[in-house]
Amino acid sequence: MTGPAPTALRPQHPASRSLSGLVDAFGLDARGDIDGLEVTGVSLSTATVQPGDLYVGVPGRNAHGASFAEAAREAGAIAILTDEAGAIIAAGSGLPALVTPDARAALGDVAAWIYRTDENPATLFAVTGTNGKTSVVYLIYAILGQLGVVAGLTSTAERRVGGVAVMSSLTTPEASELHALLARMREAEVRAVGVEVSAQALSRHRVDGLVFDIAGFTNLSHDHLDDYASLEDYFQAKLELFQPDRSKRGVVTVDSAWGKRIADSSRIPVTTLATGSEVDAEWRVTVIEETAERTIFALEGPDGRRLETNVPLLGWFMAANAALAIVMLVESGFDLDAIAHALDRDGGIDVYIPGRTERISGERGPTVYIDYGHTPDAFLNTLDAVRKTTNGRVIMVFGADGDRDTTKRAEMGAIAARGSDAVVITDFHPRFEDPATIRAALLDGARAAVPDGEFYEIPDPRAAFRAALALAKEGDSVLYAGPGHEDYQEVAGVKLPYSARDDARLALREAGWM
Repeated sequence: MTGPAPTALRPQHPASRSLSGLVDAFGLDARGDIDGLEVTGVSLSTATVQPGDLYVGVPGRNAHGASFAEAAREAGAIAILTDEAGAIIAAGSGLPALVTPDARAALGDVAAWIYRTDENPATLFAVTGTNGKTSVVYLIYAILGQLGVVAGLTSTAERRVGGVAVMSSLTTPEASELHALLARMREAEVRAVGVEVSAQALSRHRVDGLVFDIAGFTNLSHDHLDDYASLEDYFQAKLELFQPDRSKRGVVTVDSAWGKRIADSSRIPVTTLATGSEVDAEWRVTVIEETAERTIFALEGPDGRRLETNVPLLGWFMAANAALAIVMLVESGFDLDAIAHALDRDGGIDVYIPGRTERISGERGPTVYIDYGHTPDAFLNTLDAVRKTTNGRVIMVFGADGDRDTTKRAEMGAIAARGSDAVVITDFHPRFEDPATIRAALLDGARAAVPDGEFYEIPDPRAAFRAALALAKEGDSVLYAGPGHEDYQEVAGVKLPYSARDDARLALREAGWM
């Protein structure tokens, strides 16, 4: 695959550890001379190997990572951690081999040992759920900043250490990168870190070697059924975060049956949060006012504690995300009154979340939002929020991922058709799938839901957005869902430069609206 690769954040002054000490700590089978070797980092990819690294060779879809051991040695790796098959493959590379039955399963604990993660004083916040993870992580980061706390985050959009940020490639980085990031944060004296934790991260050992102080749950809805056989399997993957070997305490949104099951099945202490009065919960969030610019809400908790503030984002779900962030902070030891004072001082939560219902239009013309939502539930909630704050028509532009969960496409099309006055279907990331097939599934779902609906099929996303904009007038809203913060479109294994946010601004200027 081609395209710019994100740069991982590593410690700037890594401390070495004895390779023989690593072998002793984990009972590894060492093959080759490791006497006197010192390890300073760990990498899963030869592209990111730095001198002094332990290279980790695991089985891949097309080849075993141990096949690249010689390239890793040339890049400066001092040894390879791999399985028995990998040790045989890497035998001619000249690298000593540390052998374990499952190198990927061992990676998190090994990386934690190399980077001394247990010496990190930062409070660790984990956020999981289908939708809202990125928003909650950014909200935690923003509120911490308003409290004067040096914070960091890792999300679908970016990794951030104080004011330093790099792009992300995975929702949750591989364990090797995550522990390196935490070591870099320790150097920067970061005191709290928000980590977006996907179901895949839990299933694929990406957060191994960590115990989070607070775990938060947003929601669970139809997604990732290409990775999991059923919603039940997907749920079970999320539930793993709420076990004592993963987290110390939890905050769970219990609006749905899935949230209630998380709270009931958790084996750690859990605090509950709800957005409706009909659900029993310890904390409750109530939306007071929704506008295109902000959402005002009240958060009420035990012992009469109450906070009223606003978030400069569209939709009740953003109030729910903000409430979850606040309760997670309270559960970690921050005082609610101190949070309220900081937010009152600043006129609300001072947050920017790239590509999450992000308004990119000006004061004139239609209101244009770019959003990362790519699930039926995200479509439903975002369209509802846009409709509430729109006097005119709602026009939606969207596509669907190729080589990903195909079972949600018809529902995405149906929800778009029901919630919009006009729908423009385009290509998103077709990857290796036929884009026409993807568009057809979305159109079939839309037409089945609203047979006489106003639908357009325009493959090129640039042309699709301009067509939607041409349909819009003053007072209308255009929602472009899918690309969010991303700056590429993936076609046949190639990442082509494309930023929906930048292109939408250009189109607005071309139309004379900006």
